[in-house]
Amino acid sequence: MSDKIAFVASARPEAQLALRSMIARYGQCDEADADVIVALGGDGCMLDTLRRRFDDPRPVYGMNQGTIGFLMNDYTEERLIERLNSAERAVIYPLRMVARTVAGETETSLAINEVSLLRQSSQTAKLKITIDGRVRMSSLACDGVLVATPAGSTAYNLSAHGPILPIGANLLALTPISPFRPRRWRGALLRHDATVQIDVVIPEMRPVAASADNQEVRHVESVTITEDRSKPLVMLFDEGHALEERILQEQFAH
Repeated sequence: MSDKIAFVASARPEAQLALRSMIARYGQCDEADADVIVALGGDGCMLDTLRRRFDDPRPVYGMNQGTIGFLMNDYTEERLIERLNSAERAVIYPLRMVARTVAGETETSLAINEVSLLRQSSQTAKLKITIDGRVRMSSLACDGVLVATPAGSTAYNLSAHGPILPIGANLLALTPISPFRPRRWRGALLRHDATVQIDVVIPEMRPVAASADNQEVRHVESVTITEDRSKPLVMLFDEGHALEERILQEQFAH
């Protein structure tokens, strides 16, 4: 790997301080000319940086200057070139959300972690779930539901008691959020190439918002979710600390 590096950082003071320090030490390259992007911040910074990579193949190497930093490597200024050269690659694919609103508008967004639907009011959401053209659940009363990628399975999906998915599993997690009826339904594992359609029952009376990561569409009537294999994203991790290993460790956390 070349030493043509573009550094980016979140707005956190510590991330901005690290940005100035790393640029002083290694120089700065424009993102369009760089061979690798180094993101300084937390997981939010990594996701924001990856979203800018949907139309180019440049890998992203994160260094933690945030809080949790599950998607980030440890921050240190030393041996960056050596770490980049020996880094392990993780290729992930986003979800494509096509949301149709009650007003008849259609909005398309990409999600790296998950597509989620959540009730907008005190009224319980009522949803119909269709997989590959076949209705699998005609009425789910809940706070919401989400479809998570393997990379996103340890985020909101895990907090909603969804399963952790290995990176190479070729699966998606369909996870309810506070299900009321059927009360004991805990979700499903789907093939990565499944087409998921979620329709809102009586959307005018029980309004629902849909989000592709942090991109929200309100008052949706129907949402279709598919994996987009045309836009692979590449993350780099220090040797021995690959994303697959981190996700495996998370399954044994207690």
